[in-house]
Amino acid sequence: MDHSMSDHAEMSEIYMFIICDAGLIYKGGLYSSCIMGDAKQEGADSMSIEKAKAYLEEKGLLEHVIELEASTATVEDAARALGVAPGMIAKTMSFLQGEQPVLILIEGTAKVDNRKYKDTFPTKVKMIPFDQVEQWIGHAPGGVCPFGVKDGVKAYLDESLRQFETVYPAAGNDHSAVRLTIPELEQAAGARGWVDVCRARTEPAADAAK
Repeated sequence: MDHSMSDHAEMSEIYMFIICDAGLIYKGGLYSSCIMGDAKQEGADSMSIEKAKAYLEEKGLLEHVIELEASTATVEDAARALGVAPGMIAKTMSFLQGEQPVLILIEGTAKVDNRKYKDTFPTKVKMIPFDQVEQWIGHAPGGVCPFGVKDGVKAYLDESLRQFETVYPAAGNDHSAVRLTIPELEQAAGARGWVDVCRARTEPAADAAK
């Protein structure tokens, strides 16, 4: 329930890139992803979910963790496994701003707008390379979330999530989720604040997903 991409993630606004190992598409200044966290990686650290669960337990939210046999690696998989609209899947986008790792949680069908991102953070859009996600964030691809991450990781919530009362971010691996209301997500994510870095939608994500 996160995103990822391969090396050299600074992209031109002219060309379209489809990064197969990342599930991330870039076109015309927009970033989109079918991945709930970072793209699924076999053999992801089983301790990752334990770190997330321990963190959520401290927040009094352990009972909100959902562990599934079905994969939740992609937005579509997670929505199907949970029986919810894809937009309700809170996917975690991971970026590097210089040497600073940054997570932004957005609604599952949203696309990050390159220009809006640069207007919010005065830096080029640079995704964390797929094979460095765990190193920077503390969770392996497929389960990236803001819970139990490494010290110094900054998290933000995108305005696209506000249309929902309840959302489902990952919980550390690609067979998990956390059911959270927006106030609970604010509490649990330790976010620095709300940002608006996604393309404006012409219809609610829940309707668009039908």
